[in-house]
Order: sequence, then C-alpha cells, then structure tokens
Amino acid sequence: MDINEKLQKAGLTGNEAKVYLELSKVGVLSANQVSKNLGMDRTLTYTVLNHLIEKGQASYVIKDGKKFFSASNPGNLLNPIKAKELLVLDLIKELGKIKSSKKQETEINVYEGREAIRMMYHLFKKHKEMLSFGATGRAYDYLYESPALTKELVKSGLNGRIITSRKHGEHPMAKIKNIKMRYANYDSEATTTLFGDYVMIHMAKDKPIIILIKNKDIFESYKKHFEVLWKAAGK
Repeated sequence: MDINEKLQKAGLTGNEAKVYLELSKVGVLSANQVSKNLGMDRTLTYTVLNHLIEKGQASYVIKDGKKFFSASNPGNLLNPIKAKELLVLDLIKELGKIKSSKKQETEINVYEGREAIRMMYHLFKKHKEMLSFGATGRAYDYLYESPALTKELVKSGLNGRIITSRKHGEHPMAKIKNIKMRYANYDSEATTTLFGDYVMIHMAKDKPIIILIKNKDIFESYKKHFEVLWKAAGK
C-alpha cells in the first residue's frame, strides 16, 4: 500500500490525497501551481483545497492579494479519528443505558428427541443449583450415557433438590450425590425443572420433548411454588 492509498484510508478522497501529498512535498503553493504540478483542472483544484481546509488538513496565507496553500501538521490526520472515538465512547454509554432499561424479554424454545435430553444435561452443567418437581426419572433412563453425564454434573459442583413420587424412591436419580430428595403423594407425567433463569418442562414418556422458558420473573414465581411444595413434601 503506497502513501496515497494510506492517506485515503486515513479519510481523504483520492484527489485530496494527491493535493495533500503535493503540498507536503513541495511546501507553499498557489492553487495554479498545484493545478499545474498535478495536471488537475483549476476549478477542481480550488474545490479540493477548500475541502482540505475544512478538514483541517491544509491552510493558506495571503501574499500580495494571492492565496498560497500548505499542508497542515500530519498529526491533524488523527483529528477525525479522535473525534469519532469520542463519539463512539459516548454512544457506548448511551447504548448501555438503553440496554439496562429495556424490558425483560422472554425466550421460549421447544426441543425433541434424544438430543433434547443431552442438551438438558449440558445446560445443567452451566449452573450450580437445580430444583425439580414431578420428576419421573425417565429422562435419565432414556440415555445409556446418563450415569456418566450425571457424574460430570456432580463433578461440576451441581447441587439440587428433587420432589418426586414415593414409587421412584429407588430410582438412580434418588441416589445422586449432592441431590436432596423429598416425596409427595402424587404422580406426574411431566417434570418441571428450575435453574438459572430457566423454567424447563420436560416429558420423556414416548418421544422426549422439552419446553425451555427463559424469563427471570417466571423463574422466580415457579421457585416460590417449588418451595411451598418442598415444605409440604415428606422425607
């Protein structure tokens, strides 16, 4: 990349770069001299010189009623960049305020099949607490690798509380380390699990299906519901 191309990258047009470079090389020149040296139309030369002055990249002095032009300090090429940087920094602050004041958005996704169960394990691994009620253990049974995936969850530091029917008391899920169990006298086909800001409703009766809702307010409401059930459930 030659110096002319670099000047254009710095914010000058092609003709502005040519005139600026000529002024830098030769020094103080009249518009006629610039026009002649570059073989540029005289009217165009005046236009380009005026644009350079507006950009702070050129200046002039008047001698005997005639204008003579010279290139400004090369450091002035940074001025537009600095101005843009200040503008962007201010814009970042404003956008940050807008983002923080935005209403909470709700994200809802539906997943099906074995990959949905694997995705569920992957999500659990990113969180430290999991609360579940209506658990059946079917999601655990659906994957042959569930024991290995469960060990990974325990190793990651996941803690949890599960409410299930007493008939599932001997299921492997009831023996997972760091998971506390309580029992209620009801059975459910669907399981509701809470973690992070997620509410996950899943069922693995036939083909697994997972409905994943991300919303802090919904999560907090379901968590209160869980705590009521937890207190009422038996050990």
